[in-house]
Amino acid sequence: MTDSQRWFILGILLIVIALIYLLKPILPPFLVGMVLAYLGDPIADKLEAKGLSRTWAVTIVFTVLSFVGTLLLIILLPQLILQIKNLIQNLPIWQQWLQVNVIPILHTQLGIEPSAFKLDTITQHITATWRDAGSFLTPIIKSATASGVAIVTALANLFLVPVVTFYLLRDWDIMMAKISSLLPRSIEPVVRQLASECDEVLGAFLKGQLIVMLCLGLIYSTGLWIVGLQFAVIIGLIAGLASIVPYMGFAIGIGAALIAAAFQFDSMLPFVGVVVVFIVGQILEGMVLTPLLVGDRIGLHPVAVIFAILAGGQLFGFVGILIALPVAAIIMVLLRHLHDIYKLSDLYHTAPEPTQQDD
Repeated sequence: MTDSQRWFILGILLIVIALIYLLKPILPPFLVGMVLAYLGDPIADKLEAKGLSRTWAVTIVFTVLSFVGTLLLIILLPQLILQIKNLIQNLPIWQQWLQVNVIPILHTQLGIEPSAFKLDTITQHITATWRDAGSFLTPIIKSATASGVAIVTALANLFLVPVVTFYLLRDWDIMMAKISSLLPRSIEPVVRQLASECDEVLGAFLKGQLIVMLCLGLIYSTGLWIVGLQFAVIIGLIAGLASIVPYMGFAIGIGAALIAAAFQFDSMLPFVGVVVVFIVGQILEGMVLTPLLVGDRIGLHPVAVIFAILAGGQLFGFVGILIALPVAAIIMVLLRHLHDIYKLSDLYHTAPEPTQQDD
């Protein structure tokens, strides 16, 4: 790579970063559409290989994605809202139970003052927040009266996601080919190799681990609902999302489910049911879901995933969260190659000292 090519690539990267920072308020629907198009492109390619046109293949993939997404919202959203309401209503009961049974023990054994917990303030804050969120029609009406442009923008962003997804999915292969044709010819093979490795990393995570998380969330929610747990959907979804880190979803989910069961049930049978649900979920993850959906492909390290998401959110907000994993995958691949180059360089291998010859 020549110096001019290095400066050219660096300039492009700086321009992209500056545009992301300046345009981040309007980027979310486009980034969400890109992620969905990236996930749907392999399926569309397989349908296209079977003889369908690209438009028909994309239409089928888009229809299936829309149907599944709508079905999940119809099934889960009402249950989720209902369980959140029940959770808020039970907060005062749980607060009283903690004040009577737990806080005195902590005060006696550890010397922690009861006033340090501030349970009243926490309960009031959560209740007030949910009350404000529940009466969402009032702020919408006020916003519509005060700033109709903001409402139009929000609705436009909502409808932009499926539109952007469809057109990006239809033209995905064409865009990748055009980007490849614009690369300097001397570095195009290397960039293509790096892009292939980045796709492998992202594929192992986005196309594998995220689907595993969704499946685990559904398994945990359904199992806890069969047990009769009052907050099955909330706990199941949280456990599924926490499965981004191995065993974290299991630990958080079974802990929260057992605590909720302690407040709800008097017999031991539901506790056994909760344990069975999470053991079955772990068995299915280890023996079926992960081998089938992720396999032995190289994915992002869990710590790298957590750091990338937190760093992206801190730097660029919601847009940073959306681009965190692709950027982390690229950095991981680049660091791997830099590691190999470093191992072959003089910086790693100490040059032998010249020997002194006797006269």
